[in-house]
Amino acid sequence: MASLAWLLIPLLAAIGAGLWGSWAGRNRKTAGDGVELEGYARFRAAMERSEAVMVRPGGGEKPDSDGV
Repeated sequence: MASLAWLLIPLLAAIGAGLWGSWAGRNRKTAGDGVELEGYARFRAAMERSEAVMVRPGGGEKPDSDGV
């Protein structure tokens, strides 16, 4: 009888895993890609603004360190 009790543990674990797998794989109604695309557009706009602030005329050249 004790051996049958030990066989119930993997059986219950398999049933639990099957239930969890079916719940995790269910179809969900999502908002779509619109929200993510709007966030990406805001990110790109912010990065373009920060890039424009960093670029200064004549600031890209480094002075010669060994110039005499």
